[in-house]
Amino acid sequence: MTPDQARSLMHEWVENPSLRGHMEAVAACMNHHARLHAPDEVDAWTVAGLLHDFDYERHPTEAEHPYVGVEHLRGLGVDDAILQAILGHVNTSGVARDTPMSKHLFACDELAGFIVAVARVRPNGFEDLKPKSVKKKLKDKAFAAAVSRDDVRVGMEELGVDPTEHIERCIAAIGEAADRVLPTPGA
Repeated sequence: MTPDQARSLMHEWVENPSLRGHMEAVAACMNHHARLHAPDEVDAWTVAGLLHDFDYERHPTEAEHPYVGVEHLRGLGVDDAILQAILGHVNTSGVARDTPMSKHLFACDELAGFIVAVARVRPNGFEDLKPKSVKKKLKDKAFAAAVSRDDVRVGMEELGVDPTEHIERCIAAIGEAADRVLPTPGA
């Protein structure tokens, strides 16, 4: 599956612009990290980012998400590595995050959502956003309270990355995709 095909499928399944934006943000992070760590797998990593939550709007329960989506993707012949990464991004799945793709998807998912939330409350959005600001907001438990700070921390630990560097790379990647992450109303 190509990123364009994944984006088309995501648009078919997801109406909510915020959820679409979240998946675009995660895809941007995944694309960036794939170019650094798995240059032969950039499309696959991007697809994993685009589709990791594509079934959530229709199947939001813990019993259904991401299993319904993964079965649909399996039926379309999507690569097992992508399916494993999507399953691994949910802690309750029991699927090990033992591939670079799956580790990065988990490490980017909650963080990408948080970075977007921080950018939304800043006058310049992503333009001058620094890791220091993201880290400061992470300490504020009332801000974007639905974001699991534990998942953000564990994701970076599993990758073995410097948190500041990881946050900085995700900010840059999401900022480059800002038109898809935060689309203009009516677009």
